[in-house]
Amino acid sequence: MVLALTTSSFIHTTYATSSKGESLAASSETTQKAFQMQQAFRMHSQQAMSQDQSPIQYQITARLDEKDMTIQGSQTVTYLNTSKDTLQELVMHTYADSNRSKATQTIMYTDQNEQIAKEHPEKKASDFLGGMDIVEVTQQGEKLLFDKKDQALHVQLKAPLQPGQSITFQVDYRIDIPYGMQRISYYKDQVNGAHWFPVMSVYDETTHQWNKTPYSTSFESDYYTSSDFDVEFNVPESYQVVMPGDITSKNSAEQGRKVVTARAANTREFAFFAGANLKVERETRNGLTVEYFYSGDDPAKKAAVDKYIDYAFKVIAFYSEKYGKYPYPEFRVIETYVDGFGVEYSRLIQMPQRPAGLSPEEDTTFIHEIAHQWFHALIGNNSETESFLDEGFAEFSTVYFLEKQGNKLGGFRSIQLDPSPIDLPIASTNEQVGDMANYVFYQKGRQAIYQLYRSVGEQKFDAFMKEYFNRFVYQNATIDGLLGTIEDVLGKEQRQDMEKALMEPGFELKQEYQMSEKELAAYMHDAYQPQYEAVVNNIPNLPYEVMIRLMEKSFRGEPLTIVLGDQVSKEAAKQQEQATSKLTQIFDVFGMKYDVVRDRKQLKQKLKREIGSSNLILVGDAKSNGMVQALKNNINVRAKGIGLDWKEAMNASGHSGAYVIKHPYNQNRLMIHYYWNGDHLSTKASASFMEKILESLTLSNDIYQSYELDGNGKLKDSKKVE
Repeated sequence: MVLALTTSSFIHTTYATSSKGESLAASSETTQKAFQMQQAFRMHSQQAMSQDQSPIQYQITARLDEKDMTIQGSQTVTYLNTSKDTLQELVMHTYADSNRSKATQTIMYTDQNEQIAKEHPEKKASDFLGGMDIVEVTQQGEKLLFDKKDQALHVQLKAPLQPGQSITFQVDYRIDIPYGMQRISYYKDQVNGAHWFPVMSVYDETTHQWNKTPYSTSFESDYYTSSDFDVEFNVPESYQVVMPGDITSKNSAEQGRKVVTARAANTREFAFFAGANLKVERETRNGLTVEYFYSGDDPAKKAAVDKYIDYAFKVIAFYSEKYGKYPYPEFRVIETYVDGFGVEYSRLIQMPQRPAGLSPEEDTTFIHEIAHQWFHALIGNNSETESFLDEGFAEFSTVYFLEKQGNKLGGFRSIQLDPSPIDLPIASTNEQVGDMANYVFYQKGRQAIYQLYRSVGEQKFDAFMKEYFNRFVYQNATIDGLLGTIEDVLGKEQRQDMEKALMEPGFELKQEYQMSEKELAAYMHDAYQPQYEAVVNNIPNLPYEVMIRLMEKSFRGEPLTIVLGDQVSKEAAKQQEQATSKLTQIFDVFGMKYDVVRDRKQLKQKLKREIGSSNLILVGDAKSNGMVQALKNNINVRAKGIGLDWKEAMNASGHSGAYVIKHPYNQNRLMIHYYWNGDHLSTKASASFMEKILESLTLSNDIYQSYELDGNGKLKDSKKVE
């Protein structure tokens, strides 16, 4: 958006250690020679990098036909064999072929496509499909044999490619773009363009195999080598094109068209987005330009976009300081019609359309996708087998940023809300986790990183992250490489702890890093107070006398007193305590203060002073509750104000219920009475009565002023705001 322990990058190999802690370079004569060869390749790679060249260069010329939604492309690829193996073939991913059938398309877009299909019955099922056709593959004008199957293009070489040698070849191809929502697709006035050209797969010299895995149907399979791109894209003149890199534009020889050029060095993947109605806002600070592309004519949208741009600078500066400098001169954001989630690409992110009123401080998706610039774009990984490395770190980084902004809800306390352990290791593959990816990679993954952070402290953690970045920037990291960096920087004990956290099922935070009951109550208080405030403040014409307003007042610290009836039967006393337990459980969860009065003597002592200034909850039969008896005349008057015939309600034999009124002596406070008529509730009515207490005070669909249950506990009547 998991657990093959490979060591594909030279930088990782340099730091790898054997099980005895000895340098691999010194473990044997054979490995010594291999190490020397790898060092030579590494030096070659570094020299290439210094000349702004990566091991792979793409020169792509393409034309988007907006009438039949196809792309005609021709690309020249120069590939440097950085492995120690002699290669007989080259392999490229053709991920656009995942759209050949519905069965191979990702399920992430299924719901949205089904809705689009309902809205556009003229579209056939085949319109939602597409794919890539390879026209030919040539080297210096000579055709090369190739075979394409299961989203992989196999190109047979005329001569073996030796270690350290490079080859330049050309691929001509055509793509049919699916309608609807996919990584490559078109919908309304926009085209999404990920996976729009054949891309070199990663060669693993440990297994001596190319990565040929088809794109995941349930999650993501992005696994690339950082490369250099030189792209010329012929599009309609009215189109705005969003791509990574330095973008220029010139007129095309074809009338009504233009050629958009982009050059992007050391870039992990090259995606594009295009549309005729895209607007853009941009700002440059300290050599970095942030651009935000969006649609629509809402005048408030520009102000919102400006805030997002400002916040992007803030987020990028934070990660640059903590991990390693963002090295590119531009960062781009594009809003598309994709619904419900953002998608990360190198040097740009794809976001759902954001409402003008949404603040970027509240938009964790935005922060998370920016974090992916470090954990996906700069530090790559195989997101099919080790998704924790990008999603876990991106999610932790989101929380890390929010913590340092003083965000009470989105900061580290959100990580300490420890969900139940699951019988899966964090270092699982996409296939192993199935539909539990969010739980395993994101939630548990960020917890494991947080535990490391707490174990060593912020200063040491930041030093480790800087070293991890330096080792793997522009490379592909592995969990093995991560653990090796932890051991080198933080010590063997920390490596062992992290290895256990990642490899063994059932991970949960160590007890000392979990929230205490008091901390949890404080967190729940901070989390739910704004929700209650939003409900009571934002519903037009909401009456003052509603039950959840008592909760909102208690969140603000107003005193609260619960008064039980006394001189009652054992059965009635038991039911009063049950009801009180339901109430106090709610208040304890939210960290609210309250007082419970159980006898009339204590009630008389508190009546004039404390209770007069307190919100009240009365429990039990009106005839046995001393507070009701003391205030019943005023209660009757207040009840008429909400349209309740109080005397009739209190005399309905066997009935029960609740009502809320202004405090009989204090119009700035509220009183709720959870009552039953008669000595006690029937067995049938008791369960419904207790359940209704929870419903009346929590944020449900209905906001109650009063309700009445019959003798069997069934709802007979209610007055509420829906």
